[in-house]
Amino acid sequence: MWKKDYVFTSESVSEGHPDKVCDRISDAVVDAFLTEDNRARVAVETLCTTNYIVLAGEVRGPDHLTHERLIEVARHCVREIGYEQRGFHWKDADVVCRVHSQSADIAVGVDARDNKDEGAGDQGIMFGYACRETDVLMPAPIFYAHGILRSLAEARHSGAEPGLGPDAKSQVTLRYVNGKPVGATAIVVSTQHAEHLTADDVRDIVRPHVLNVLPEGWMCDEKHFYVNPTGRFVIGGPDGDSGLTGRKIIVDTYGGAAPHGGGAFSGKDPTKVDRSAAYAARYLAKNVVAANLAERCTIQLSYAIGVSHPLSVYVDTHGTGVVDEEQLSLALQRAMDLSPRGIREHLHLDRPIYARTAAYGHFGREPEPDGGFSWEKTDLVDALRSRFGAG
Repeated sequence: MWKKDYVFTSESVSEGHPDKVCDRISDAVVDAFLTEDNRARVAVETLCTTNYIVLAGEVRGPDHLTHERLIEVARHCVREIGYEQRGFHWKDADVVCRVHSQSADIAVGVDARDNKDEGAGDQGIMFGYACRETDVLMPAPIFYAHGILRSLAEARHSGAEPGLGPDAKSQVTLRYVNGKPVGATAIVVSTQHAEHLTADDVRDIVRPHVLNVLPEGWMCDEKHFYVNPTGRFVIGGPDGDSGLTGRKIIVDTYGGAAPHGGGAFSGKDPTKVDRSAAYAARYLAKNVVAANLAERCTIQLSYAIGVSHPLSVYVDTHGTGVVDEEQLSLALQRAMDLSPRGIREHLHLDRPIYARTAAYGHFGREPEPDGGFSWEKTDLVDALRSRFGAG
């Protein structure tokens, strides 16, 4: 039974969080290969710690994208994020590249040949979700947790708040009444800062960003507004804690409000269904809710390595749907080819659009003119309404 009155919490982390530094570098490598060849194959992970970065994984693409070039990509990412600190500096960090060619055993199962269509890059399950809690059809706690950190990052990059560092985390706890969010019961923000700033200084910097992001009247009381609870956050980023690609999968998706299949997104080209099928599932779920066919929708897709079609397409409207879920599943499969190739072509994923996804969530973003965040479009709404006679 779906609970109606409860509290729920989601967290976000900034672009300067060690794991997000790694996600950004891995996705920038994907973009570098897709810029040169939209059929390139990439599966690259990054590790970072104090002034040290390691790239590892497998690729298939142009030979001129050498280790030296990928090292340049990594340094550029660190510089854009804003790390020029003694313990982690874009120019001074040691960067090691151990990327190698893709396994022929994987390629033979994935590539199209003879009468065989392109297969999934791995087995797995992927989930998509949408709900009416926000205008972008995302769960409210993760939406506002992202928003707080984006606001702080914009102030840091613009120079409006030079005392802030790149590393930050947020946590938003919302109270729900009759299934709808009505206000925050607790807010936590931890942000790296310059040594000369006191705890009160940082609190005063953070507060207006929280107030501006939350709906009016939603702010929690001061007792439950926690800013840098340890009192000091000067040493941060990879110098304070190591980072690794793919460790923030709940931050990347729905903040725990929906299931997750377990596969990370960053560092993977769009033939990898961990990424592309999760985007497709979000796209379909969002269109279902935008078409007024449900208040909430969860979609699960499953795949086997080398197989070109999904093994299952599961739709759950959580008791809020106005049409039969089995019929809805069939309609969605007619509206979109859910093979790896079909997803990639429908959403135009063979483009260098991934570095921008590495922080502040892959979902709930605005579609961009160059094809970025294409999975956030609601261009199936008219077809779905027509199919079910919905207004």
